[in-house]
Amino acid sequence: MTISEQQIQSDLLLPGFIRALFLMSLVALVAVCHIYAEQIQLGFDLQERVVLRTVLYIVAILSFPVMKFIRHVLVHLNKTSSRGGTAKSRYLSTIIISMLLAETIGFYGVLMYVLGDGFNTLYIFVGLSALAMFLYQPKSKEYISIIKALDVDK
Repeated sequence: MTISEQQIQSDLLLPGFIRALFLMSLVALVAVCHIYAEQIQLGFDLQERVVLRTVLYIVAILSFPVMKFIRHVLVHLNKTSSRGGTAKSRYLSTIIISMLLAETIGFYGVLMYVLGDGFNTLYIFVGLSALAMFLYQPKSKEYISIIKALDVDK
C-alpha cells in the first residue's frame, strides 16, 4: 500500500500538535515562575543547590542520548510488536513518550528555581528541554518506516 505525502503530513498533524502543547507548557512554567516569583522560592542553602544543580545538569545532558535510544527502541517496537493499533496510533504513543522525557528537563529548572536559584538556571533547563523537543520532533521518515513494516506483516 502506498501512502501519499499529503496523507503522511495529515497523519503527523496530531503528533505535531502534541509537541506544540508540550512546548506551550514550558512557556507556562516560565510564566508561573515569573508571576509567583517571591511566593514559590524556598531559599535553600547555596551549597546544597550547587550540588543538586550539578547533578541535574549531568542528568539533563545524559538524557539526550538516552532519549535517542528510547526513541529508537520505541520506533522499532512499533514496527515489530504484535499489539494492535494503527501505525498512526503507535507513532503517536512514541511521540508522547518522547515529549514527556524532554519535558522532564524543563521541570529540573522549575525545581531549581523553587529551591532558590535564579531565572538563569530556569532558562537553561527550559532551553535544553525545548532543544530536546526540537531534536526529537515527529519525523515523517520514522512514521513511513512504521507504515511499511506493518504493511509487510499483513
